[in-house]
Amino acid sequence: MESLLHMQWDEQFLLFLQDNVRSDFLTPIMTFITRLGDKGIFWILTAIVLLFFKKTRPLGIMAGISLVFSLLINNALIKPSVARIRPYEVINGLQLIIEKQPDPSFPSGHAGASFAVGVVYLVKGPRKIGIPAIIIAALIGFSRLYVGVHYPTDVIAGMITGTFCAIIAIMIWKIVEKKAPVKVANALGIEEKSENSLSGEETKA
Repeated sequence: MESLLHMQWDEQFLLFLQDNVRSDFLTPIMTFITRLGDKGIFWILTAIVLLFFKKTRPLGIMAGISLVFSLLINNALIKPSVARIRPYEVINGLQLIIEKQPDPSFPSGHAGASFAVGVVYLVKGPRKIGIPAIIIAALIGFSRLYVGVHYPTDVIAGMITGTFCAIIAIMIWKIVEKKAPVKVANALGIEEKSENSLSGEETKA
């Protein structure tokens, strides 16, 4: 797998960023943005905030489900299986901006978690939440390249797996909406379900 991921453009792109994009102005900004994705804390906090309000609770729950799948698929399954070496350990001349990372490189866990939640917010949330979220997700993914801890293919893979996790979470939520008992549905913020509506369905049946 490592040999399949070894592509010259992957390395050249990071050196291009270092030589042509990095600057004294951008570096602290990109460092701050990349910290937002550390351990998924930013996305976990946004999901928790959404859980406090019944109207946005389903969005927070879907975000949480998506994050769990991202953690399992990216960090627990793919990363140790592929065990790709970080680019700063391999590319001559690539300077690392932040500290060395303890886990393998492929795929990017930051990009995976960011797109897992960002896509959920974009697809199921209001525009005022979804659009900023997906922009932040993209910036976090790019920041991982900027600081030198990931290859472009790591970030692309994280974006793909994250989007896949979001789709799974949305599908699971659709099942929950249909199958959850009334009291559970109300607690979860599924407002459409009521005793009257269920009684009507039973009468039609």
